[in-house]
Amino acid sequence: MIPELVVPLPAVALKPHTPPGTAPVVRTVLTREWRGLRRNRGVLLFAVGTLLCVESFLRLTGSAERALVSLLNLVLLIVPLVSMMLGIISWHGAREFTELLLTQPVRRSRLFLALYLAQVLPLAGGFALAICAPLLWHGVPERTVWPLAISMICSGVALTFVFGGLALLIGIRVDDRLRSVVTGLMAWLLLSVGYDALVLLVSTTFADYALERPMMALMLGNPVDLARTLIVMHSDTAALMGYTGAVLHRFLGTTLGIAASTAGLLLWMIGPVWFARRCFERRDF
Repeated sequence: MIPELVVPLPAVALKPHTPPGTAPVVRTVLTREWRGLRRNRGVLLFAVGTLLCVESFLRLTGSAERALVSLLNLVLLIVPLVSMMLGIISWHGAREFTELLLTQPVRRSRLFLALYLAQVLPLAGGFALAICAPLLWHGVPERTVWPLAISMICSGVALTFVFGGLALLIGIRVDDRLRSVVTGLMAWLLLSVGYDALVLLVSTTFADYALERPMMALMLGNPVDLARTLIVMHSDTAALMGYTGAVLHRFLGTTLGIAASTAGLLLWMIGPVWFARRCFERRDF
């Protein structure tokens, strides 16, 4: 018998499989969302509509500052509504795509970041471009206009991120699409209209008490009021501020007040996204 020869094989170190980095995940999701954007055209219609509104107000008013102040309701009402509705609809529309990505070796936190950025970046970019393009086209030279324009752009972008995070939070927590849309509409209505009514009711009911600090804390809890204050503090129009905006302007009209308003808006940008990410990581799809 021929003895068996046992040839030792060289030891090969097996490297553990690591999930892909953040950049490939973000690139994949953004590419897919961009293709869906070209088919849906919802964001494009929003950007074109905002552009036409800015151009129309510039031609009708003859003043860039008055045109921007006329766009206050667009920034405070339409931008949050569009961000909320498109966010909820996009989440439910991409449900199968999200579940497919979850079967891959991808961290949920990175996937959530990609989904969030794919939702808010096109809206924020389209809004900023729609505000800047007409001003640059008409060659607005006034130095007093650009602080107002920059504050309006930053506030609109911040509200896009805030309500985009709220849309993801609602979409993740509520499975049914119709219930998600109704919940989003109720949240938008509460923050845009109902909050001012609540603050006015509290102030008139307890008018005999010193409510300055409680009212400040109450009003800092609304991102729409914070955005309104940051915009109007850079203009001379105080009549359009509303009750909560007037109180905020009275106590936050200083540099420290602007910093406090900005910090409150940043907290609103971070809070809903953080809660949505926690829900996304814990949910069993």
